[in-house]
Amino acid sequence: MAELFEESSISSMTLPNRFVRSATWEGLADMSGRVTPGLIDRQTELARGGVGLIITGHTYVSDEGKAGSWQLGVYGDDLIPGLAKMTEAVHREGAKIVMQLAHAGCRGAVHLTGKMPIGPSEIRQDNKTSCREMQGPDFEVLLRAFAEGSRRAREAGFDGVQVHAAHGYLLSQFLCPAFNQRSDRYGGDIFNRARLLLEVCQAIRETVGSDFPVMVKINSEDFLEKGMTVDEMLRVAEMLEKAGIDAVELSGGTFYSAPYLPSRTTRITSEADEVYYRDAAVRFKGAVRTPLVLVGGIRSYPVAEKLVQEGTADYVALCRPLISEPDLVRRWRLGDRRPSDCISDNGCFKPAFKGKGISCVTKQRRAKKAD
Repeated sequence: MAELFEESSISSMTLPNRFVRSATWEGLADMSGRVTPGLIDRQTELARGGVGLIITGHTYVSDEGKAGSWQLGVYGDDLIPGLAKMTEAVHREGAKIVMQLAHAGCRGAVHLTGKMPIGPSEIRQDNKTSCREMQGPDFEVLLRAFAEGSRRAREAGFDGVQVHAAHGYLLSQFLCPAFNQRSDRYGGDIFNRARLLLEVCQAIRETVGSDFPVMVKINSEDFLEKGMTVDEMLRVAEMLEKAGIDAVELSGGTFYSAPYLPSRTTRITSEADEVYYRDAAVRFKGAVRTPLVLVGGIRSYPVAEKLVQEGTADYVALCRPLISEPDLVRRWRLGDRRPSDCISDNGCFKPAFKGKGISCVTKQRRAKKAD
């Protein structure tokens, strides 16, 4: 029976516990995607707080794939020295860090890049093309961008990479028939829609070798009309297992899936409200042997413990709870098993939209009242 505070391994990466900081946009890189002292401090704080594995916020692999301001980048070799400083700081605190490689697809920030977003199918708004359908040469360029991003991550000292194929970004768009209306080898059934993801994983593996962990984050389902279903997710998981992926993180939803957004605002008031994707996780574990990282609505220690002990998940991923309390895992390890203070209101993203980085505004309000 697995335990939360036991040592385990994902491929060559040995972890001190089974807690993972799930990727989220920190809003702390500079406008060119470079690491800043503030970003290093944030990751170091998480490592010091007891998290076994930190996954960075979505890190764009090419200019047109940038999603927004103050987003971390890995599009050029000149970014490696700053990234290396960040990994060194995390390692000094005894944690491991994985880079999430991402491309925004049709959600590309044209107002920042000046480049037309690309995606599986054309999108037109106000009689104008707002997202261009990818053609032959685009696929070669994209595969090279992900492969080179993984090389830079390894050279910078990261312990692995995670491919972002969830939440309605590019690879998720290809998986989702609501976005992907192609009739060629990249469209149609789930095997064709998963082709690009598998090609990206293969390009990365060929670049970093067999001894470097490669993980993937996918949706349990899209919660959209004509979106990817749980049944289709399981087919993708089986394909990823055959491709030799070292771990899969299961999430859900897109920015168009309200109220089932990737970061839901439903208030969690009891343990029964936790674990958004429990049923999908159970089906995943019954279908594939790839280690499962589960995120979504986990707020209390007993729930996290039960997920691992009963084998519903191999690793427990937290996001907003660690924004609220970066030292939550350490608190739990020391015996204070109170649930996370996070109220799931997404207020933590408001400072980031102003260029100040994510932070818990609820905790800040409480501190002011206490003064």
